[in-house]
Amino acid sequence: MATDHENSHGRSIRWSLRAKQAPTHIAETWIGTSWIVEVAATGSRNGKPFQATHLFLSSLRTTPEALLQLVRDRWSIEGWHWIRDTQLHEDAHRYRGNGAGAMATLRTAALNMLRLAGFLSIRAGMQAVMHDITTLLAMARRQPRPSPD
Repeated sequence: MATDHENSHGRSIRWSLRAKQAPTHIAETWIGTSWIVEVAATGSRNGKPFQATHLFLSSLRTTPEALLQLVRDRWSIEGWHWIRDTQLHEDAHRYRGNGAGAMATLRTAALNMLRLAGFLSIRAGMQAVMHDITTLLAMARRQPRPSPD
């Protein structure tokens, strides 16, 4: 068993991971599988109760803490992709070759410019600047703050 707690971005969520050895019939059906993993998230998002449970089969042989961190890291990547798809409809595009990489770079630049401009919501940021070329150009010229390193 492993637990973690997240308290940021309007969320207060407790993550719990439980794992048990996969029974023979699962290990035989999915070769290499050694664990059944349950990850539960409970708490609140923006003041509203939140609860989710996810089940996984895994062949990784590691500590529960390391496995929970891997699951959470993967979800953070998916969270970024979710924004790109819901706000920019990235999955609907069918660019090929160099066009796919060029468009992904432009979408990343747009998202980063909105964040640097202080927008907490990508949707609100896009609505605020989509018809305002002066603001868009000012955002493109904005210099990032130096990192505190």
